Amino acid sequence: MQVLAWTFHVGLTTVHKIVHETCQAIWDTLSSTYLKSPSTKEEWLRVASGFNQRWNFPHCVGALDGKHINIQAPAKSGSLYFNHKKRFSIVLLAACDSNYRFTLVDIGAFGSQSDGGILRNSIFGQRLEEGNMEIPEACNLPNSDVKMPYFLLADEAFPLKPYIMRPYPGKNLTRCQRTFNYRLSRARQIIENTFGLLVARWRILKTTITAKVENVDNIIKAIVVLHNYCQTEFSAQDDNMYCPPGYVDSGEKENGFWREEETPLRSVGRIGANIARRDTRDILADYFMSENGRVLWQDEMINRGRVFT
Repeated sequence: MQVLAWTFHVGLTTVHKIVHETCQAIWDTLSSTYLKSPSTKEEWLRVASGFNQRWNFPHCVGALDGKHINIQAPAKSGSLYFNHKKRFSIVLLAACDSNYRFTLVDIGAFGSQSDGGILRNSIFGQRLEEGNMEIPEACNLPNSDVKMPYFLLADEAFPLKPYIMRPYPGKNLTRCQRTFNYRLSRARQIIENTFGLLVARWRILKTTITAKVENVDNIIKAIVVLHNYCQTEFSAQDDNMYCPPGYVDSGEKENGFWREEETPLRSVGRIGANIARRDTRDILADYFMSENGRVLWQDEMINRGRVFT
């Protein structure tokens, strides 16, 4: 911002104000269209259909994860923003659909907080817990009579809930459990790719942002909604320059180009989580081993001996 002030011969305070007002205007103008959370059962079902068709994971209504955004240490903040990487940060907690677009976001949580705590205190996390997000009721998995609720996919930093599906912990897992973890990991990588695409395209996220916390929040809000705008408007074009073919992971073998650039953004620390409600996860794991739920290549992936989380 100091460079902008020198370049355009204006005061530093003026630059801060312009950035703040512009980011807020972008959010106010675009968020209602390009970051509108699914609000009906039909919209959630469309998201679930995308995950089932593209990533072979039924009843998934989004992939959930958190990212640290590095910031300059806020004045008199103590250790609130000090994270486990020994940096100061705020957290972007987000869920996305199968097309690398954010659907649910919580921006500005303290970097010292855990994933589970941020979700629990977020507005959409509370609505999920209360069951008033209009997510469809449990129904049968495809080509079976096994009833299963709809859920978000997450890693082991999150608790196992009726609306959150996480991998089996540990290393001494059965083949059925390892297959489940592979299938979940394959589908959950969509949120990692969404964050990777976000950081690669909006390069301020590669730096430590020097601004007041409220201004950082506005910057992140503008970036998130502009990302969704670009993904929505350009993805159908043959010459999509925002996310061209090969830019994100293809699945089992090929890593996306965005991974070639090192980024300071890391997943939020993986804290021990509630392992209740094993029955739902076990039922889904058994389904993935059945003829109706298996995919052709899963045995090959498990035979490689890799651990998926």
